Amino acid sequence: MCESRSMLKNLTTSQVGGPADQLVVAGTEEELVSALATADAAGTPVLLIGGGSNLVINDRGFRGTAIQIATRGLQLETLDTNTVLLRVAAGENWDACVEYSLVEGLSGLEALSGIPGCAGATPVQNVGAYGADVSQHLAWARVYDRHLGTGLTLHREELEFSYRDSLIKRTSVAGSPRFVVLEVAFELTRTDDSAPIRYAELARRLGVAPGESAPAQLVRQQVLELRRSKGMVYEPKDVDSHSTGSFFTNPIVDVSVLERLPEGAPNYPVDTDGLVKLSAAWLIDQAGFSKGFGLEGTEGFSLAHGRASLSTKHTLAVTNRGSATAEDLLTVARAVRAGVQQRFGIELVNEPLLIDLTL
Repeated sequence: MCESRSMLKNLTTSQVGGPADQLVVAGTEEELVSALATADAAGTPVLLIGGGSNLVINDRGFRGTAIQIATRGLQLETLDTNTVLLRVAAGENWDACVEYSLVEGLSGLEALSGIPGCAGATPVQNVGAYGADVSQHLAWARVYDRHLGTGLTLHREELEFSYRDSLIKRTSVAGSPRFVVLEVAFELTRTDDSAPIRYAELARRLGVAPGESAPAQLVRQQVLELRRSKGMVYEPKDVDSHSTGSFFTNPIVDVSVLERLPEGAPNYPVDTDGLVKLSAAWLIDQAGFSKGFGLEGTEGFSLAHGRASLSTKHTLAVTNRGSATAEDLLTVARAVRAGVQQRFGIELVNEPLLIDLTL
C-alpha cells in the first residue's frame, strides 16, 4: 500500500482536480479494506478512484483520503457446457477485461468495448452503451459494507439496477459509497457470436437486423471505431477524449413530453409504462449547442475562453482542451443545461460524480 500526496487531475480522464490530503494506492483487497476502515474509524472523508473516468474534482483538491483502487485479477469458472463465470478484480481495466473475455471465446460484453474506467465501477451506475448494459450479464458483485465493516455478495437482483443507476449509487453520499466493490462476476456464453444487437446504428454497420447476432470480435471492432469517431475512447493525444464521456444522461420522461417536442425527436421505450427515454445529444444539438461549442469562433467562447468546450466529435462530452479548470468544465455544462431547459423544458442531469462541486 503506497501513500502520497498527489494532484488528482493526474488520475482522471477530464484532467482536473487538486491534491488530496492523502492518496493511498491499494494494490490488494486487504490494502483497500484497511485503508477504508482506517479512514472511516477516524471520520475522514473518502474518495475512491479507479480509472478516474467518471469524476470531476474541485481544483482545490479533496479534504480527506483518496484511495486509488489498483487491485488485479481475472479468473474463469465453468458453470455448464455453454456458460462461464468471469470473475474480475475491481481495479482491472474494463476494456482489457472485455478484450480478455473475447480472446477466451466468451460472448456478452462486446458492445461495452472501449468504455474507460475500471471493472469495479461498472455496476455502480449500470454502465452501458449501444443497447447493452452491465446488468444484462452481471451475476454478482462482492463488496465491502463500510457501515457493517464486513464483506458480502450482492447478486444481480439485490443491486436493483435501472438506467445508469443501482443500489450502490443510491446509497452513496457525495460520491462516497457505502458498498465498495471488491470483485465483479459476469455470466458469459461460450460462443463466437455476439449477444443480440439492440442498437440500430451498430446493427447497420454490422449489416444485420436489430435483434440479430454478429461475430463478437467484429462487434468489438465496430464499437471501438464508433466510440473513437465520437471521442469516447480515452487517448492521450486526442483532446476530444479528455472528458468524462457523456456528461449528461439521456432523460427519461413521461410520454406526454413528446407532444411538445418536434416531430421525429428520437425517443426509446423503457421498461416502465408511460415513460420514454430521449436523446440528450439530440436535445443539446437542437437547443443550439453544436460540436465544439466553447472554442474560439463559437458563441460559447467567452465562457472559458477555449479552455473547455463540447467535443468537436460529440455534443454530449464536455472536454478539457489542455488547461481547463473544473469550473471551466462546469461553466460550459451549465450553459448547455440551461439552454436545453429553456428550449424544451427538460432538465439534463449530470452523469459524472461532481466532487465538492455543484452544477
